Amino acid sequence: MWYWFFKFVLVRPVVTLGWHSRVEGLENVPRHGGAVLASNHVSALDTLVMPALMKRRVTFPAKAELFAGNRGFLSKVIAWFLKAIGQVPLDRSGGRASMAGMEPVLEVLQEGHLVGIYPEGTRSPDGRLYKGKTGVARMALAARVPVIPIAMVGSEVSRKVLGIPWADHPVVRVGKPLDFSRYDGAEDDRAVIRWVTDEVMAAIQELGDLTYVDAYGTSVKYGSMSAEEADRRIKERPGDGKPAPEPPAQS
Repeated sequence: MWYWFFKFVLVRPVVTLGWHSRVEGLENVPRHGGAVLASNHVSALDTLVMPALMKRRVTFPAKAELFAGNRGFLSKVIAWFLKAIGQVPLDRSGGRASMAGMEPVLEVLQEGHLVGIYPEGTRSPDGRLYKGKTGVARMALAARVPVIPIAMVGSEVSRKVLGIPWADHPVVRVGKPLDFSRYDGAEDDRAVIRWVTDEVMAAIQELGDLTYVDAYGTSVKYGSMSAEEADRRIKERPGDGKPAPEPPAQS
Protein backbone atom coordinates (compact mmCIF):
# COMPACT_ATOMS: atom_id res chain seq x y z
CA MET A 1 0.00 0.00 0.00
CA TRP A 2 2.73 2.47 0.94
CA TYR A 3 4.46 1.96 -2.43
CA TRP A 4 1.42 3.10 -4.39
CA PHE A 5 0.72 5.94 -1.97
CA PHE A 6 4.22 7.39 -2.33
CA LYS A 7 4.22 6.79 -6.09
CA PHE A 8 0.89 8.36 -7.04
CA VAL A 9 0.50 10.99 -4.32
CA LEU A 10 4.03 12.27 -3.87
CA VAL A 11 6.44 11.15 -6.59
CA ARG A 12 4.56 10.86 -9.88
CA PRO A 13 3.04 14.37 -9.80
CA VAL A 14 6.52 15.88 -9.44
CA VAL A 15 8.05 13.57 -12.06
CA THR A 16 5.36 14.12 -14.70
CA LEU A 17 3.96 17.60 -14.02
CA GLY A 18 7.02 19.24 -12.50
CA TRP A 19 9.91 17.67 -14.39
CA HIS A 20 7.88 16.87 -17.56
CA SER A 21 9.35 13.39 -17.77
CA ARG A 22 8.30 10.96 -20.47
CA VAL A 23 8.88 7.34 -21.36
CA GLU A 24 9.57 5.78 -24.75
CA GLY A 25 9.10 2.09 -25.50
CA LEU A 26 6.92 1.29 -22.51
CA GLU A 27 5.34 -1.49 -24.55
CA ASN A 28 8.62 -3.40 -24.18
CA VAL A 29 7.91 -4.00 -20.49
CA PRO A 30 5.88 -7.22 -20.25
CA ARG A 31 2.54 -6.96 -18.49
CA HIS A 32 3.23 -10.06 -16.46
CA GLY A 33 6.20 -12.09 -15.28
CA GLY A 34 9.56 -11.36 -13.74
CA ALA A 35 12.19 -9.25 -15.49
CA VAL A 36 15.28 -7.23 -14.64
CA LEU A 37 15.19 -3.56 -15.65
CA ALA A 38 18.85 -2.64 -16.21
CA SER A 39 19.63 1.07 -16.56
CA ASN A 40 22.49 3.50 -16.72
CA HIS A 41 22.72 5.76 -13.68
CA VAL A 42 23.43 9.47 -14.12
CA SER A 43 21.51 11.05 -11.25
CA ALA A 44 19.97 10.37 -7.86
CA LEU A 45 16.67 11.27 -9.54
CA ASP A 46 16.80 8.15 -11.74
CA THR A 47 15.35 6.03 -8.96
CA LEU A 48 12.31 8.32 -8.84
CA VAL A 49 11.80 8.97 -12.55
CA MET A 50 12.00 5.44 -13.94
CA PRO A 51 9.62 3.61 -11.56
CA ALA A 52 7.20 6.55 -11.54
CA LEU A 53 6.67 6.08 -15.29
CA MET A 54 6.30 2.29 -15.18
CA LYS A 55 2.80 0.82 -15.05
CA ARG A 56 4.03 -2.04 -12.88
CA ARG A 57 5.70 -1.94 -9.50
CA VAL A 58 9.51 -1.87 -9.58
CA THR A 59 11.57 -3.23 -6.69
CA PHE A 60 15.09 -1.90 -6.23
CA PRO A 61 17.68 -3.78 -4.20
CA ALA A 62 19.29 -1.56 -1.57
CA LYS A 63 22.42 -2.02 0.51
CA ALA A 64 21.68 -4.60 3.17
CA GLU A 65 23.04 -2.39 5.96
CA LEU A 66 20.38 0.25 5.26
CA PHE A 67 17.72 -2.13 6.54
CA ALA A 68 19.32 -2.47 9.98
CA GLY A 69 18.26 0.95 11.27
CA ASN A 70 20.89 0.80 13.98
CA ARG A 71 22.71 4.10 13.43
CA GLY A 72 20.39 6.63 14.96
CA PHE A 73 16.99 8.12 14.21
CA LEU A 74 17.58 8.85 10.52
CA SER A 75 18.74 5.30 9.86
CA LYS A 76 15.54 4.01 11.51
CA VAL A 77 13.45 6.22 9.21
CA ILE A 78 15.33 4.98 6.14
CA ALA A 79 14.95 1.35 7.21
CA TRP A 80 11.20 1.83 7.78
CA PHE A 81 10.76 3.56 4.42
CA LEU A 82 12.61 0.86 2.47
CA LYS A 83 10.60 -1.89 4.12
CA ALA A 84 7.30 0.00 3.79
CA ILE A 85 7.66 0.39 0.01
CA GLY A 86 8.76 -3.22 -0.43
CA GLN A 87 12.38 -2.77 -1.38
CA VAL A 88 14.73 -5.66 -0.61
CA PRO A 89 18.25 -5.97 0.84
CA LEU A 90 21.19 -6.98 -1.33
CA ASP A 91 24.71 -7.94 -0.37
CA ARG A 92 26.77 -5.69 -2.65
CA SER A 93 30.18 -7.14 -1.80
CA GLY A 94 30.26 -8.51 -5.34
CA GLY A 95 31.10 -11.74 -7.15
CA ARG A 96 30.14 -15.19 -5.95
CA ALA A 97 30.23 -14.13 -2.31
CA SER A 98 27.09 -12.08 -2.86
CA MET A 99 25.00 -14.84 -4.46
CA ALA A 100 23.68 -15.98 -1.08
CA GLY A 101 22.76 -12.38 -0.28
CA MET A 102 20.85 -12.15 -3.56
CA GLU A 103 18.10 -14.50 -2.41
CA PRO A 104 15.56 -11.74 -1.52
CA VAL A 105 15.98 -10.27 -5.02
CA LEU A 106 15.65 -13.66 -6.71
CA GLU A 107 12.45 -14.30 -4.78
CA VAL A 108 10.95 -11.07 -6.15
CA LEU A 109 11.82 -12.11 -9.71
CA GLN A 110 10.63 -15.68 -9.29
CA GLU A 111 7.31 -14.39 -7.94
CA GLY A 112 6.83 -12.62 -11.28
CA HIS A 113 7.76 -9.04 -10.39
CA LEU A 114 10.12 -6.41 -11.81
CA VAL A 115 13.51 -5.62 -10.28
CA GLY A 116 15.42 -2.46 -11.17
CA ILE A 117 19.21 -2.42 -11.10
CA TYR A 118 22.10 -0.16 -12.12
CA PRO A 119 24.79 -2.51 -13.48
CA GLU A 120 27.50 0.16 -13.21
CA GLY A 121 27.16 -0.10 -9.43
CA THR A 122 27.33 3.67 -8.91
CA ARG A 123 26.26 6.93 -10.53
CA SER A 124 28.33 7.86 -13.55
CA PRO A 125 30.92 10.50 -12.61
CA ASP A 126 30.56 12.30 -15.94
CA GLY A 127 27.46 11.06 -17.77
CA ARG A 128 29.31 8.42 -19.78
CA LEU A 129 28.51 4.71 -19.56
CA TYR A 130 30.98 2.63 -17.56
CA LYS A 131 31.73 -1.09 -17.35
CA GLY A 132 28.91 -3.18 -15.94
CA LYS A 133 29.30 -5.41 -12.91
CA THR A 134 28.20 -8.99 -13.42
CA GLY A 135 25.47 -9.01 -10.77
CA VAL A 136 22.88 -8.20 -13.44
CA ALA A 137 23.81 -11.36 -15.36
CA ARG A 138 23.94 -13.56 -12.24
CA MET A 139 20.52 -12.25 -11.23
CA ALA A 140 18.85 -12.83 -14.60
CA LEU A 141 20.35 -16.28 -15.19
CA ALA A 142 19.65 -17.52 -11.65
CA ALA A 143 16.02 -16.32 -11.77
CA ARG A 144 15.63 -17.32 -15.45
CA VAL A 145 14.11 -14.00 -16.50
CA PRO A 146 14.79 -11.56 -19.36
CA VAL A 147 16.71 -8.32 -19.02
CA ILE A 148 15.09 -5.12 -20.24
CA PRO A 149 17.67 -2.41 -21.09
CA ILE A 150 16.81 1.15 -20.13
CA ALA A 151 18.60 4.41 -20.92
CA MET A 152 18.06 7.44 -18.69
CA VAL A 153 18.53 10.65 -20.69
CA GLY A 154 18.49 14.15 -19.23
CA SER A 155 17.76 13.16 -15.64
CA GLU A 156 20.61 15.22 -14.18
CA VAL A 157 19.68 17.78 -11.53
CA SER A 158 19.37 21.09 -13.39
CA ARG A 159 18.53 23.33 -10.43
CA LYS A 160 16.62 23.36 -7.15
CA VAL A 161 13.09 24.67 -6.63
CA LEU A 162 12.27 25.41 -2.99
CA GLY A 163 15.15 23.13 -2.09
CA ILE A 164 13.81 20.26 -4.22
CA PRO A 165 16.20 18.90 -6.89
CA TRP A 166 14.74 19.62 -10.32
CA ALA A 167 15.23 17.88 -13.67
CA ASP A 168 14.49 19.25 -17.13
CA HIS A 169 12.40 16.91 -19.31
CA PRO A 170 14.13 13.60 -18.52
CA VAL A 171 13.40 10.70 -20.86
CA VAL A 172 13.26 7.00 -20.03
CA ARG A 173 14.02 4.89 -23.11
CA VAL A 174 13.00 1.25 -22.78
CA GLY A 175 14.52 -1.32 -25.12
CA LYS A 176 13.29 -4.73 -26.19
CA PRO A 177 13.74 -7.58 -23.70
CA LEU A 178 17.02 -9.46 -23.98
CA ASP A 179 16.57 -13.23 -23.84
CA PHE A 180 19.51 -15.10 -22.32
CA SER A 181 17.53 -18.25 -21.51
CA ARG A 182 20.07 -20.44 -23.31
CA TYR A 183 22.41 -19.65 -20.42
CA ASP A 184 19.91 -20.29 -17.62
CA GLY A 185 21.67 -21.77 -14.61
CA ALA A 186 25.12 -20.65 -15.79
CA GLU A 187 25.41 -17.83 -13.24
CA ASP A 188 28.75 -19.23 -12.03
CA ASP A 189 30.34 -19.39 -15.50
CA ARG A 190 32.68 -16.41 -15.68
CA ALA A 191 32.80 -16.24 -19.47
CA VAL A 192 29.02 -16.38 -19.73
CA ILE A 193 28.21 -13.77 -17.11
CA ARG A 194 30.82 -11.36 -18.49
CA TRP A 195 29.43 -11.72 -22.02
CA VAL A 196 25.82 -11.35 -20.87
CA THR A 197 26.71 -8.26 -18.84
CA ASP A 198 28.51 -6.68 -21.81
CA GLU A 199 25.53 -7.36 -24.06
CA VAL A 200 23.22 -5.66 -21.57
CA MET A 201 25.53 -2.65 -21.37
CA ALA A 202 25.78 -2.51 -25.18
CA ALA A 203 21.98 -2.36 -25.42
CA ILE A 204 21.89 0.48 -22.87
CA GLN A 205 24.65 2.28 -24.77
CA GLU A 206 22.74 2.07 -28.04
CA LEU A 207 19.47 3.24 -26.49
CA GLY A 208 21.05 6.31 -24.94
CA ASP A 209 23.67 6.97 -27.65
CA LEU A 210 26.24 6.95 -24.86
CA THR A 211 30.03 7.05 -24.86
CA TYR A 212 31.39 3.85 -23.31
CA VAL A 213 34.40 3.73 -21.00
CA ASP A 214 35.86 0.28 -20.39
CA ALA A 215 36.51 0.82 -16.69
CA TYR A 216 34.43 0.67 -13.55
CA GLY A 217 32.82 3.97 -12.65
CA THR A 218 33.88 3.57 -9.04
CA SER A 219 37.54 3.72 -10.13
CA VAL A 220 37.07 7.21 -11.54
CA LYS A 221 34.58 8.38 -8.96
CA TYR A 222 36.79 7.54 -5.99
CA GLY A 223 40.11 8.54 -7.51
CA SER A 224 41.97 5.31 -8.20
CA MET A 225 41.83 6.12 -11.93
CA SER A 226 42.47 9.54 -13.41
CA ALA A 227 40.14 11.20 -15.88
CA GLU A 228 42.92 11.01 -18.47
CA GLU A 229 43.22 7.24 -18.06
CA ALA A 230 39.45 6.91 -18.34
CA ASP A 231 39.58 8.86 -21.61
CA ARG A 232 42.12 6.37 -22.94
CA ARG A 233 39.74 3.54 -22.16
CA ILE A 234 36.90 4.78 -24.37
CA LYS A 235 35.74 1.96 -26.64
CA GLU A 236 33.20 1.59 -29.40
CA ARG A 237 31.08 -0.86 -27.39
CA PRO A 238 31.20 -3.03 -24.28
CA GLY A 239 32.82 -6.41 -24.80
CA ASP A 240 34.38 -5.43 -28.14
CA GLY A 241 31.70 -7.47 -29.91
CA LYS A 242 33.10 -10.81 -28.74
CA PRO A 243 31.17 -13.85 -29.98
CA ALA A 244 28.69 -15.49 -27.67
CA PRO A 245 30.10 -18.31 -25.54
CA GLU A 246 28.78 -21.80 -25.91
CA PRO A 247 25.78 -22.58 -23.70
CA PRO A 248 26.53 -25.01 -20.89
CA ALA A 249 25.91 -28.68 -21.58
CA GLN A 250 22.49 -29.79 -20.41
CA SER A 251 22.51 -32.58 -17.85
